[in-house]
Amino acid sequence: MFTSRSKTDRIIDWLITALLLAAGVSTLFPLVNTLAISLSEKAAVSAGIVGFWPVGFNLNSYSYILNDDKFWRAFGVSVLRVLLGGSLNFALTVLTAFPLSRSTRAFPGRNFFMWLFVFGMILNVGIVPWYLTISGYKLIDNIWALVLPGAVPIWSVIILMNFFRSIPKELDEAARIDGSNPWQLLWSVYLPTSLPALATITLFSIVGHWNSFFDGLILMNNPDNYPLQTYIQQLVIADRPALHGGQAQMLAQLSGNTLNAAKLFVAMIPILLVYPFLQRYFIRGIMLGAVKE
Repeated sequence: MFTSRSKTDRIIDWLITALLLAAGVSTLFPLVNTLAISLSEKAAVSAGIVGFWPVGFNLNSYSYILNDDKFWRAFGVSVLRVLLGGSLNFALTVLTAFPLSRSTRAFPGRNFFMWLFVFGMILNVGIVPWYLTISGYKLIDNIWALVLPGAVPIWSVIILMNFFRSIPKELDEAARIDGSNPWQLLWSVYLPTSLPALATITLFSIVGHWNSFFDGLILMNNPDNYPLQTYIQQLVIADRPALHGGQAQMLAQLSGNTLNAAKLFVAMIPILLVYPFLQRYFIRGIMLGAVKE
């Protein structure tokens, strides 16, 4: 009976593994197809015969991108946004989560601020008040309009707060006995032991800022100030690339789909490079930070 059950369990494990592997591989299909389109000739792309392998292999799309000033300007805006927004998110998330992780005896106003943040996360006031507030601060067409409205990501605060609360109280008490003040406690005890949660909220912040396009479309009147995803979204809607200088001859060999696919693929590269370094902390940070003790 035990042997039969063990074989059944192994078969079920293999089936589950095969299904998960198939689901994981299937997520790569759009990425591979985008890369194949970006490397294919115009006629094949227009005919819709490009699958997972380039047809009429060429690098014309990427050659065009190298000389596309608007693309690299938008790329630079997104990089600046990630650096400013990611740094601000990280600092304010830590500084908000740490006091909220303390007991009401140590921080009497904890419950009031916690409920204030929760209501702010649940109750969305709408796009018009959001836009009027940002406009009232004279931030339209300014990089800070893309950074300041989401400076305190509440979900990340909750994850990090719960992670801080899971840290053994003995470490806290030992540091206090050694004479540590709250700043030293945060810097010497809580941050070094919270790498999984810190990596998780950093990944959320980077991906969120890099992939966001709607706020750039609403808050930037000058197309030169568009972040990369807003710039690409406008290209996809227009379905045709813009002419730049003497590139008309090269552009004649490209279709809008080919060039847009190349730009989409280049836009994915930074996230594909960052994610593997943070992925090993991701699951642990989510699991520990999502459990309230």
